[in-house]
Amino acid sequence: MDVRTLLQQQWASCLDKEDWFPPLEKVLENISFEQAIWKPVEGAHSIWELLSHLLFYEKRILLRFLDETENEPQAENNESTFRFPTETLENWNETKQEYFSVHRELEKILATSKQEDLYREIPREDHSLVLELKSLAMHDAYHIGQIVFLSKLQGAWSDKRSF
Repeated sequence: MDVRTLLQQQWASCLDKEDWFPPLEKVLENISFEQAIWKPVEGAHSIWELLSHLLFYEKRILLRFLDETENEPQAENNESTFRFPTETLENWNETKQEYFSVHRELEKILATSKQEDLYREIPREDHSLVLELKSLAMHDAYHIGQIVFLSKLQGAWSDKRSF
């Protein structure tokens, strides 16, 4: 199996293909606005904050790969990447859709880019797209687990899985 195929499988399992963990699209499917902003304790992150954090890093890599760094999201530090817009149902839905869109755009780039483009260094990064997507897939899987846990704490998690 080549690196591109392996990464495509990892990338898909984070969004919409069930694997060892549930894909984020399925996890967020029945999360209400109230559940998205809920925190179990002070200092913990909400589901929406976790999704905003994932979106921040995926969008930054996408824009850096496209050499559109003037439009990339900015943050003072990692903690500030968990922020989200004003708490409204519309903004919650927009955050989800933007994440799905950015994730799918990176998936398309992975599928259609020439080999040399996948391995060229990304501006402002020390790594190629291949290495960044590998790291982002692991990062997504980690936070997807947190989102599942938060949904379980709220009684929003179905015990039924496809296997």
